[in-house]
Amino acid sequence: MRHDAHGYWIAEAGLSDREPLPPLTESRGADVVVIGGGYTGMWAAWRIKEREPDAEVVLLEADQCGFGPSGRNGGFVNSMWFSLPTMRAMFSDEDALAVARAAGESVGQIGAWCEEHDVDAWFTPGGYLQASTAPHFDSTWSAIVSSCEELGEGSRVEELDREATAARCASPLFRASAYYSQGATVQPARLAEGLRRRLLEAGVAIHEHSLVRSVTEKGGEVMADSGTGTVRAKACVLAAGSSLLRFRPLRRALTATSSHMVITEPVPGLIDELGWRGGECITDSRAMVHYFRTTRDDRIAFGWGGGRIVRGARLSGRAEIDRDMAAQVAEHLRRFFPQLAGRRIDHAWGGPIDVSPTHVPVIRSTGERTFAGFGYTGNGVGPSQMVGRALASLALGADDEYSRLAIVDPPRVRVPPEPFRFAGGTVIRRAILRKELAEEEDRVPGPITRMVSGIPEKMGIHVGR
Repeated sequence: MRHDAHGYWIAEAGLSDREPLPPLTESRGADVVVIGGGYTGMWAAWRIKEREPDAEVVLLEADQCGFGPSGRNGGFVNSMWFSLPTMRAMFSDEDALAVARAAGESVGQIGAWCEEHDVDAWFTPGGYLQASTAPHFDSTWSAIVSSCEELGEGSRVEELDREATAARCASPLFRASAYYSQGATVQPARLAEGLRRRLLEAGVAIHEHSLVRSVTEKGGEVMADSGTGTVRAKACVLAAGSSLLRFRPLRRALTATSSHMVITEPVPGLIDELGWRGGECITDSRAMVHYFRTTRDDRIAFGWGGGRIVRGARLSGRAEIDRDMAAQVAEHLRRFFPQLAGRRIDHAWGGPIDVSPTHVPVIRSTGERTFAGFGYTGNGVGPSQMVGRALASLALGADDEYSRLAIVDPPRVRVPPEPFRFAGGTVIRRAILRKELAEEEDRVPGPITRMVSGIPEKMGIHVGR
């Protein structure tokens, strides 16, 4: 088994030996400087150029575009209907519905963009299946179903019994499920590479291996300094995921954790046996979620969101390569699909996740002309296009349906400062893992486990969807 930081998707797309673009080595001006070459930053840059083709856009990426979480994730292009109850508690019903609809539309917009711009990202609109694996999880989606029905969007989620669930994917663990039709999968590195290529063709100046050390505003301008060069711009988009913890205004706005994945050898016979030919992306219903999907070359990609908390902004190391976590993920995969016994796992990898306290993406103004988008909590492929549109509108000073979304400068929920965030988060993570293991085995968690795992909710920090 190959185990590295970049993972299967980047290797499959043939990007491992890609020549990086030159770093920033001079002082230059721009209309907008974008910091971060993942989905959010690239979608923002694309939408800026789409609206104002003559705008000068400079994008600065610390590594290579798409080599961070955007090129390593599970490739779930999901909407946000499962976040509707959470958003109703945060916003008005009208505002919550506007975000959910925009996120739903984003799924189709990504597919349409790939088709229009001839980007073969394996876009497969198979929907999303949220499954129950134990009695405790059988009603996980009840509040979602109720919220959708109450707001006139009942068709967005369909409850399936055991038989109907098995017709989509016959894992022996599945008891029932909720199916969301607005969902798809992509090969994430192929989508990132397609965006990078089209941005260059559109005239966006991309500098890779250009780690931005500071962003300051003065005299109506924003200056981004990489140490080897600077960009002075009229506006700045911060889209660096978990790395935004390096920027002081955002240090208590998010947490970084890790997620790890494995992918099997091609197993077309098993996928046929499971009846899993609809292209559905699937999760269980835990807070520390398991997520899995098939690929165009008939593999099963399987991940777990139960990775370790990242200390501060130190994103390298076990967030990417963690052999213990990879072994656990492989073990969990075979529990969901015991038919894989004796079949090869070809690749394992990991990466950081930027977690917002509410588990809803956030767009935050950190100055008069600086705007940050973050906090996807592992669900960024679909919403990032919506967030990129909003960031483009804000950077251009436009007042429209995206700049007015309720996720733009929502009420602040702060996470504890370091070292309490890491130490406390680690203790709470372990408690949640114990609690969910007990629930999965149909046992009652102990009182201390229940107390500790409930601390985040008492602080106004949401765990799970």
